[in-house]
Amino acid sequence: MTADPDVLRRFYRLMLLCRRFEEKAAQVYGMEKIRGFCHLYIGQEAVAVGSILAARDDDYVITAYRDHAHALVRGTPPAAVMAELYGRKDGMSGGFGGSMHLFDASRRFMGGHGIVGGHTPMAAGMSFASRYKGEDTVTLCYLGDAAVNQGVFHESMNLAALWKLPVIYIVENNLYGMGTALNRALAGDMVARAAAYGMPADSVDGMDVEAVYERTRQAIELARTDGTPTFIEARCYRYRGHSMSDPATYRTREEVEQERRRDPINRLRTKMIEQGIESEQWFKAVDKEIRREVKEAEQEADRSPRPDPSLVDAYVYI
Repeated sequence: MTADPDVLRRFYRLMLLCRRFEEKAAQVYGMEKIRGFCHLYIGQEAVAVGSILAARDDDYVITAYRDHAHALVRGTPPAAVMAELYGRKDGMSGGFGGSMHLFDASRRFMGGHGIVGGHTPMAAGMSFASRYKGEDTVTLCYLGDAAVNQGVFHESMNLAALWKLPVIYIVENNLYGMGTALNRALAGDMVARAAAYGMPADSVDGMDVEAVYERTRQAIELARTDGTPTFIEARCYRYRGHSMSDPATYRTREEVEQERRRDPINRLRTKMIEQGIESEQWFKAVDKEIRREVKEAEQEADRSPRPDPSLVDAYVYI
């Protein structure tokens, strides 16, 4: 576990940025400024923050459609992320991708992908390219728990283990993958199934940013050393429904309140106060600063012009 106060401060600020950004996205979605699909990350912030901060800037990151936080943690300006949600010209994908298709190749954020599990072979290919070019870069690939039931995911895992590709598959297991109860049952033994491919595989508390950081750091070090891939199940919880169209009536209020007791942001805040790293005043100041940053990002996105439809071919590759 890291005890560096500066690292803890960075953890906290980024998790809070993700939380406040998603809250604002939910608000403007309700105002119909954001249309279409919108999958919020509220509650899972420790996974993206802890794992991405363990990587280098030249490492690759690829994820599924719950992708706003990953882009923010990778360093994409909040205004560019929000503008893409708005479908505006200044968005990450020029306004043509929307919530599920955020890309920032300049930061090696290789996108959010809407097909469940469909991006997992891409991660294998990216890590193969790193090895082929003689680089020591690694690929972090995020997916939901339901994606472990996709055949393409297992094919990717098999190739990664067979060819010793420097890829780290991180399953954000929020316990409510799309599909039926079967998904939840199968997700329970995902670590054992991953280990069967002959790679390191284990679970980590996805609500503990330090635990996620340390486990990912170890996996990255292993991948850089000899190309060994790793499977990590990050057990976490999302407080909202699957998407903005999902009222999450299948969960009890008691369950959600129980999970909120281990909220990753509050846990880190309590630790930092108890250890005398920061005071209540610091946390209030950071919250005020981030709220202002997110508000300005939303206003900037709202001012951004709509993209020229004639340019759509520049964003579509056949």
